[in-house]
Amino acid sequence: MSAPSHGGPPPWIAPQMQQQIEWRDQDILISVPIKSGTTWTMNIVYQLLAGGDPNFQDIYAEVPWIEILTRPGMPIHELFNRIGKMNLNRPRAFKTHSAPPVLPYIEPGGGKHVRYIVVFRNPEEALVSAKPFLEQHTDEWYELWQTPKGALTRPDFPAFYHEVIDAVGMHAALFGFLQSWWPLRNRPNVLFLHFANMKRDHEGSIRRISNFIGARPNDEQFRAIAEYTSFPWMKQNSVKFDASTATDVPVLRPGAMVRKGETGAAQDDGITRAISEHLRNIGGQICTDPRALRWFYEAGPLPQ
Repeated sequence: MSAPSHGGPPPWIAPQMQQQIEWRDQDILISVPIKSGTTWTMNIVYQLLAGGDPNFQDIYAEVPWIEILTRPGMPIHELFNRIGKMNLNRPRAFKTHSAPPVLPYIEPGGGKHVRYIVVFRNPEEALVSAKPFLEQHTDEWYELWQTPKGALTRPDFPAFYHEVIDAVGMHAALFGFLQSWWPLRNRPNVLFLHFANMKRDHEGSIRRISNFIGARPNDEQFRAIAEYTSFPWMKQNSVKFDASTATDVPVLRPGAMVRKGETGAAQDDGITRAISEHLRNIGGQICTDPRALRWFYEAGPLPQ
């Protein structure tokens, strides 16, 4: 099996599974495109729900990824079993890389209030981060899925962009994610965040998420949460973010989930002017609101 040529995800991601989950009141869906701050946001949400906890084993045990197959042919009841083991003394939180309509959006009301935290990142930064991330998938994982590692990796970013990103539709997926969520940005159960804004104001972002999900940490807990969600702490404790409990065969090499977390450095990682222009042109064809596109690239206040 090789990398998909039709714009689909790799074979271990099955987005349709999440449509069969029975959502509960107060569920939290962390909906983020690839390499756009997913793990960081998962940790912030978990720390707020737990009141500050440095002793968890694996963030994926606390915030399950509801699209991943643990092995070829995995029956969906295994996903339900993982969800069934979650702590029911606090709201459930889940990770997804999907946007509506693949991820069901539930309007508030009717006795079931499902919350959506949606995070975006400059698409150039997301794509340059995707290259080393795919390289850090283990050989055992690629072998399990009979996918040659060379189908999703290249020695330099321009080759990766033209031969892999184009092949799997990764660039189009980023802008399609924005286009799908943009009309819902003002819904009361949707919180839009931008990775660059979160980097500029870490504590302010924690407070925004806290207010949105109804967490009420005291001052001592807030200081602990700020520490445990800082990049230095996560880098020092990177084993907690490697999805070690998500599958039997390790998906990632140690430390792969927590990389640099930088903003504004895509050119240093291989984005050329030609690639930048090609990417922006694709984005304008998919997401036709220039305000959305500008915010996607530049962050700042969210256009209303």
